[in-house]
Amino acid sequence: MKKTLLAEFTAREGAQEEVARLIGEYALKVREEEGNLVFDVYTREAAPRAFWIFEMYRDEDAFTAHLNAPYGPPFNAALVPLIEEDASVLTFLNPLTTSA
Repeated sequence: MKKTLLAEFTAREGAQEEVARLIGEYALKVREEEGNLVFDVYTREAAPRAFWIFEMYRDEDAFTAHLNAPYGPPFNAALVPLIEEDASVLTFLNPLTTSA
């Protein structure tokens, strides 16, 4: 089963450009992961300091490999002082299944 999530965080006032640079560089690396299917970065139109990242991985093993990637800890260490939250807020998603 695919692993799908939404990661959210808000750049501190004045840190938006640095956060955008960091997440942009990180996205390039994540998209190269074998098990990554989607890593799309957005900002909220009404609140451009709010970042939303839609992520999808092939399965739980691919997500675990993503979490264990060597570039993750340095990215998070650089990001945390630049955002309002203590860390990215993760929301795990399940697909809606309908009987049609």
